[in-house]
Amino acid sequence: MQQNNYQRIWQTVLQIPPGKVASYGQIADLAGLPGRARLVGKALGYAPEHLAVPWFRVLRSDRSLAFAPGSESAERQRQLLLAEGVLLKNYRVQQQHLWQPDLSELLFKLQY
Repeated sequence: MQQNNYQRIWQTVLQIPPGKVASYGQIADLAGLPGRARLVGKALGYAPEHLAVPWFRVLRSDRSLAFAPGSESAERQRQLLLAEGVLLKNYRVQQQHLWQPDLSELLFKLQY
């Protein structure tokens, strides 16, 4: 059961376009797992490397990086986002980079 939920989360995160970000809660909702934001974080930690899940595009609900500012993990996430042209200020992503899937994405790309 848990593996099935992880698959749903991974497939949803794979839909986030380069240069865009989503929150843990948004991913949970889009994966059909409302209220399971923490599960999203756990699932991303278990994502197989061969899937190349863009974990770094998933942020806290306040648009801040998932890790403590100044930590090695936060710096890695920041660098990966910057490489995609995502603007950050004080470890927080600017509003224009939020992923808002349109109707065709919701209907045809997301499976849940």
